[in-house]
This record gives sequence, C-alpha cells and structure tokens, in this order.
Amino acid sequence: MKPRRILVALTAVALLAAAGCSRSGSSGEESSATGGNSGSSSSSASADFGDLKGVCHSGKASGAPAQGVTAGEIKVGVFTDMGFTKNPELVDAAKVFTSWCNDNGGINGRKISYNVRDAKLMEVRQRMLESCRDDFALVGGSAALDGLGVKDRLSCLLPDFPAQVDQIANAGSDLQVGGGVTAGGRYDPYTGFHQWLFKDAYPASASAIGLINGDSPVTKVMGTAYEEALPAQGATIVYDDLYPAAGVSDWTPYAQSIKTKGVKGLIFLGDFRSLAKLEDVLTGMDYKLDWIDTNSNAYNSQFIQLAGNSLAAQHNYADISGTAPLESNVPAMKQLKELFAKYAPGQDMTYPAVRAFGQWLLFAKSAASCGDQLTRKCLYDAGKGETAWTAGGLEAPTNMGDPNFIQKCFNAEQASPQGWSTPDFKPDNGPYRCNVEPYVYKTPGGKPVTLADAGKSLGDLK
Repeated sequence: MKPRRILVALTAVALLAAAGCSRSGSSGEESSATGGNSGSSSSSASADFGDLKGVCHSGKASGAPAQGVTAGEIKVGVFTDMGFTKNPELVDAAKVFTSWCNDNGGINGRKISYNVRDAKLMEVRQRMLESCRDDFALVGGSAALDGLGVKDRLSCLLPDFPAQVDQIANAGSDLQVGGGVTAGGRYDPYTGFHQWLFKDAYPASASAIGLINGDSPVTKVMGTAYEEALPAQGATIVYDDLYPAAGVSDWTPYAQSIKTKGVKGLIFLGDFRSLAKLEDVLTGMDYKLDWIDTNSNAYNSQFIQLAGNSLAAQHNYADISGTAPLESNVPAMKQLKELFAKYAPGQDMTYPAVRAFGQWLLFAKSAASCGDQLTRKCLYDAGKGETAWTAGGLEAPTNMGDPNFIQKCFNAEQASPQGWSTPDFKPDNGPYRCNVEPYVYKTPGGKPVTLADAGKSLGDLK
C-alpha cells in the first residue's frame, strides 16, 4: 500500500476513457539518454546536495563488474506510464539528476545513462523483461500496475530504487530500497494526517466522515483499509460510495448524497480532475464541508486551476507525509528548484519528481560507496545501510534497512485560489509533525512479492 500517490492507476483509467483508448504519439520503443549539459563544465554546479557532500565526482573506474556497468558508464532503467498519461515528471527528474551528476564527473568517473521503460499502463511485464536484459538497476521510476512486473524483476535479481510504489505486490517487495514504503503496506500511513483533521482542526467532523472511491482495484484496496482504520481511530463513516473509474458526466447525485448524509469530512480516492468537478457541484448547491482530503495527486497547480472558486468555499488538504513542501524555503528544495531551472527549463517540478530525485540521490550515494567494484549486491547493501535517510533534507528521516520501519512523521498542505500553502498542523520537527503512532491493520490487504516467490534468495545476488 503506497503512502504517496497510490491513485495514479485510477488517473490513468480516467485518461483512457477521455482518450477513447487512443495511444497515438507513443510507441513500443524505449528511449535512452545520457545526462549531461553540453554547455557545462564539471565545475558548473556544486557536487553537494543539501547536507550530502560530493554526491557525484570523477574517478578512474575500470572493468565491467555487473550487467549495465562498464568502465565509463552505468546504465539504469526508469519506469513510467508517460506514453499513456503524457506526464513526463519522472523522466524530467532522471534528466535533471543525471545531467547534474555527470557534469560533476559521474559516479567515480562512470557517467550515468538511463533507459526510459514506458509501461504505458498495461505493458509493465514487457518493459521489465527489457530492463532485466539491459539495466544495472531501476531508479526513480513508477508504474501504476507495478505489481505485474515484480516477480520478473526478482527473477533477474534487479534492484529497485523506486520513486513510488502502487500495488501491494510491489510495496516493500524484495530488492527494493525506498519508494515510500518500508513496512509492506501493513499500516495506515495517513493516520497522523487524518487524526489532525478530525481530532484537532475540525473535531466536530469525526462523527460524519465520508469516503468516495473510484471503482478500481488499486483505489478499492485503500478504501477497504480506511473502513477498518478510521473507526478504530474514533471516526464514524456515514457515507461510503464508489464512482466509475472512468469518471461521471454528472456529479449531482453524488453531491446530493454527501449533503443528505451530512458529511463533514470527505476523503476522496481518485483523480483530482474528478474531485474538482464534484466540488464545483457541492459549492453550487451551497454545501460546504469542514474538510476534504484531496490525496496527494491533487498537490499541483492543475488542481488549483480546475477547482477555481470552489477552493474559496471548501477546505482542501493533502498529506505529503515526510516530504518538504514544494513552496518551502528548505535549502535542499531551493537547490532542487535551481537544478530544474538549469537542466529542465520550463518543466514543472512536481511532488513525484521530488520523490524521484531523492531516490536518485540514494542510488548515487550507494553506488559511489562501492568504488570500482560496483555490483548489484554492493549497491543494494549500501542502500539498505542508510538508517536515517533524508535525501539531503528533502524528506523526513527513514531507516532504509528496517523492513518494519514505520514513518511517524507527516505534513499537510492546504489549497486556496492563490495556490498551495502550509497550514498550522502543529509541526514539531522542522516542517514535519512526528508524534504519530500509525494504525497497524488487523487485516492486511495482501503481501509483497519475495525472492522466494521467484525461486531465488539473497544468496543469489551478486
């Protein structure tokens, strides 16, 4: 179960309906890129990032100790659904990081190149088999139906440093480092955020919580989890409904039901475009909720534009648990904005791109520690050795080596007609509030795939 952007699959389904199942403009071919700015020298940008020193640097590497690694190059894969969603954010992050890193000498002198593994929603296994054939590791990517490729990845012993994970089969699967999930989807990562909303900010709302959920396997898992977790935390669910994953032409019946049930706090599991339409109807009938959990899919400028005047009437919040806000003055975030302006001018620096960049940093630091003998085993062990990883200050500390680690920090963002800003959710550790004891599910919705499921063991990793 993914604590960030678990709903991307529903977004893709909605886009499929809007596009009439068209995939024009995308092919089955994979693109490859080597980061680097031809107009830059190795001294054009500092090799430090946030509190990480010398992330990338030159050296005299030799030999080819692993697939995808030569004396001069490290070849990795970046998963995306870009050919389907038309969203380039993860590829943008790859371009920015590799360009910056290679301008500073690469990893011990080896330049990083990346293959874009565009799953286009339904082609996860095809792209995974290609990655198994060519890549050293997967870095900074994500696919909505990522569970479809886990067994293949483990069969070929391919380490994964994902930007985010979606399906339970992949959440905390073996040979995976980071990605927002380190406890295999066994706990509710939104506990602190929701308790702040219905206990601290709007205590009267606890008696009237509503759930509206896209009818998709990905989001229905989350809806079922909330049906267990919220009542156990003191909330009463008075409305629980599904809507077609492809969206609806008229949101009036749903808005009327929300009003009739007297919902005060609404958790929306789905695409932010649909949420904007629902809010427009709610506002038009003059029904104002205490709060709406938009989910982090909505944490972007598009939602601000689409929701329009409704944002002045409705209180919209998103949980970006453990990630510095895009609009913050955290030094690492300021530096990342500068890198995007330099290496991807004109492209949006989004929340998933920030998460992806953090994973690129983790990969680079881990790979650099292996020196000349860069193997998959050394890379994986080094990544797991990061017990208080913060991505240079972009994220709340995470113990990458503890499979049962539970993130106790969260932070909230609020939408208004002027944009996103940080409400007073009583942070106690920099931009985060870390006094949370997340709810642990009594009935987990599944389990991640293991090496044993693929007929392998850690002893096979070389």
